[in-house]
Amino acid sequence: MSKRDRRYRHTSNLAGEAETDGSWVPRDAAGILLVSADPYLQEEAKRIVAAAGGSLSMAADVTEAVHGWDSADVVLVGSDVRELPPRRRGPTVLLGRAAEGDGLWRLAAALGAERVAVLPGAAAWLAEHLSMSGSPDPGGVVIGIIGGCGGAGATTTAIWLAQAAADHGVSTMLIDGDPWGGGLELAVTAEDIPGLRWPDFSETRGSIDPAQFRDSLPVAGGFAYLSWPGTRDPVQGPDAGAVAAVMDAARRSFELILVDIGRNGEGMRTLAWDCDRILLLARAHLKSAVAAGRIVNELPPVDAGLVVRGSTASSVDAGLIAESLGLPLLGVVPEIRGVAAGTELGRLLELGRRKPVNRFAMSVLELNGAIQ
Repeated sequence: MSKRDRRYRHTSNLAGEAETDGSWVPRDAAGILLVSADPYLQEEAKRIVAAAGGSLSMAADVTEAVHGWDSADVVLVGSDVRELPPRRRGPTVLLGRAAEGDGLWRLAAALGAERVAVLPGAAAWLAEHLSMSGSPDPGGVVIGIIGGCGGAGATTTAIWLAQAAADHGVSTMLIDGDPWGGGLELAVTAEDIPGLRWPDFSETRGSIDPAQFRDSLPVAGGFAYLSWPGTRDPVQGPDAGAVAAVMDAARRSFELILVDIGRNGEGMRTLAWDCDRILLLARAHLKSAVAAGRIVNELPPVDAGLVVRGSTASSVDAGLIAESLGLPLLGVVPEIRGVAAGTELGRLLELGRRKPVNRFAMSVLELNGAIQ
């Protein structure tokens, strides 16, 4: 599944509106197919595709759409469609209405859709997404890390993977996807490093210039990171459109983007759908394995693998957990003394330099194609 079709012809300020003076257009009109009999979705699609400079074809159902499905650059499917034509790729974007709620994401998972656009709110994002379709430059790879249960070590693992990739010469960004996690930056470093945090992107609209984006982020351990503030002060978070703009900028700015998704529903509904691959973290215990199984059922249709945090007292074999979840086992996080204290003191990068950690991280990155 490809989630990285992009064509960028303009940039805007980090918190500015996208240009609307016609100074950017797609190089070639993307061939877009809409499959829906819903009049509202049809009219919205016409308007959005016209703004994106694409060429729209419409089919009322999958039978009518079957012949043009695979030749289209982008396939849009309305929420009134419940099944796909035989042996056809999943739709690029599922279109639906805000009133349909979480059912849209469940339907998207069932159909194998790459993204979800809730209209009318996502109209501007969808127009830009369509204008970028067909780009020869796929951008960076996005790997999500999510804990199957609390305390599985997803944040620690994400930091160590980012550090190892950066040490290997891969331009890397780490994204804090959990607004309730207390701020990933507190585990990365004890220093107050200047740079933008998530609330600084709350008013972002349109495309973000990749050079500006890259230069605006704090850096530690050789990688850039975007964190929620490590303070108790109330903050205003970005909406879905701003998150999409940040993720697009990250792809254009870095070779590897690691996302600590967090176990909140918001992260699962947004950031997880931007990932090309997902690593599920589980502790080597029965209760954790059961909890991880529930998370598996909520994951978007992307490649996923299992990483187990084990110990000498583990009661369940890592391979057995992987088999029960139907996921390939990618590695076992080494037990390193002082991780809990290191998290509190911002010293995880020091622990990440130890040989067992580096061997683990490099192995996981190689298995995911993040390094060669």
